[in-house]
Amino acid sequence: MLKSIDINCDMGESFGNWKMGDDEGMMPYITTANVACGFHASDPLTMIDTCRKAKDHKIAVGAHPGLPDLLGFGRRTMNITPEDAYAYVVYQVGALQASLATQGMRLHHIKPHGAFYSVLKTSPELAEAVAEAIEKLSDHPILYWPAPTSAALPTACKKRGIRVVGEIYPDLHYAADGSLVIQRQKHETDVAFACAQVKRYVQTGKVEALDGSLVELDAESLCIHGDGPNSVEVARAIQRTLQDIGCEIKPVLQ
Repeated sequence: MLKSIDINCDMGESFGNWKMGDDEGMMPYITTANVACGFHASDPLTMIDTCRKAKDHKIAVGAHPGLPDLLGFGRRTMNITPEDAYAYVVYQVGALQASLATQGMRLHHIKPHGAFYSVLKTSPELAEAVAEAIEKLSDHPILYWPAPTSAALPTACKKRGIRVVGEIYPDLHYAADGSLVIQRQKHETDVAFACAQVKRYVQTGKVEALDGSLVELDAESLCIHGDGPNSVEVARAIQRTLQDIGCEIKPVLQ
């Protein structure tokens, strides 16, 4: 059984007057925030404000870089070069690091978003470029990645000595091979199932797939999406479940 686990959430994804997710509602129930950096979502005011609120809630902050695709929310695949991938990470993480510096905070980790994650999952060339960027941007670099952590980017990061933190997703479903079944439309999460999935993972290291099989994963964090219709209810219930089974909730140490 795990003695502790981190809870992370994608945040700062609003843009101007357009709101995405319930950041303020989620913050009391998480320990780490993945903050958008202006390419797929967010803007300078949103980034700074999100960092300020994270500091108030004693939440660690990581960068959530994406492809330059505000209109498509970073979910449309683009043909990019390794040089592009490297520069995109440096540019976005640098913007967030500056926002964090104004609050006396430091970058905790990096977690690719959307279609950027998808191409880094399969392309060794792009993965090597991004791993190099991650290595150069922090004295204690950490990559957050959906478990299992055997794809191109986490493999490239491990070769460089970069710590890789696997995640499970209690508000999504798993296929029998351990891959996530991505939602095309947001819907209410089954709170009881999400709590049972978290409890099962903490106690056994396995999650239940759609076919009822149990899949072993390598995760130290769980990610709860803040843009679902009942995301705060899910986060509150998971926090209570972890407390009931004696699992401490805390950020991954750098």
